[in-house]
Amino acid sequence: MKYRRISFCLLAGALSAGPALAQELTGTLKNIKDTGAITLGFRDSSIPFSYLDDNQKPVGFAMDICYKIVDAVKKELKLDKLEVKLNPVVSATRIPLMANGTIDLECGSTTNNAERQKQVWFTNTHFLTASRYVFKKSSGLKSIDDLKGKTVVSTAGTTNIKQLTEANVAKGLGANIIPAKDHAEAFLMVETDRAVAFVMDDILLASLVAGSKNPDDYAISKDAFSKPEPYGIMLRKDDVAFKKVVDAATAALYTSGEAEKIYNKWFTQKVPPKGLNLNTPISAELKNEFAKPLDSPNPDDYK
Repeated sequence: MKYRRISFCLLAGALSAGPALAQELTGTLKNIKDTGAITLGFRDSSIPFSYLDDNQKPVGFAMDICYKIVDAVKKELKLDKLEVKLNPVVSATRIPLMANGTIDLECGSTTNNAERQKQVWFTNTHFLTASRYVFKKSSGLKSIDDLKGKTVVSTAGTTNIKQLTEANVAKGLGANIIPAKDHAEAFLMVETDRAVAFVMDDILLASLVAGSKNPDDYAISKDAFSKPEPYGIMLRKDDVAFKKVVDAATAALYTSGEAEKIYNKWFTQKVPPKGLNLNTPISAELKNEFAKPLDSPNPDDYK
């Protein structure tokens, strides 16, 4: 698949041509049309991207983007109504559930990288992050090298645990790496001193610290295991018609300025259920991404 920036002319053509209905429907669009339903995969603890509020309803930045895509699909298929089904996923199940047709979009904090592109596709990037570690200030950690011989946790099925494992070998750290089932369990291990550090995307670590009992007890490393990496809404591989609709919907959202308003809602204001404020203004890199939407998995494309 060729990665590209979407020109405004191409975007306009994608929005007006209605290619999905100009020919016989296939793949995801056909299934949605036939069933009158679309299924969104959500995370239960990836604040502020996709998580459960106090009513056990999935909410978050990525969920808001997915609902905008749903509106575009409904319009594309000329449906009077479109049922939205919600299916929980974790790091280890999100790709299999996408591949087997259980979910149509994965609305969360999933890194778009070349390895995953062999199994799934992604739409335009909605966030940029880097892989770092959270630790208790009392531990005195200052660098990745300080993890030598320590017990370190990361979430199973993520790029982060892969990066941690690679660094463990490359730097000869001899760290004891423990895979956790989800982000909440991993942070709890640091909180209860069963691990000295938790390696994960920095923005997710910031949200976990903000929601902890004693936020001032924790710090996030300056050292990173990766360059800034893109998050994207995940969809099935080789479904060209569906991707065209999804790409057009996200590009329109991002270039309109509305995406930045949605971003501010989740990153610079209090969010439910605890009224946390991550105080994370939009970066210059993400502003540039919204202005020129891109679905590339290559971190070097985001400068």
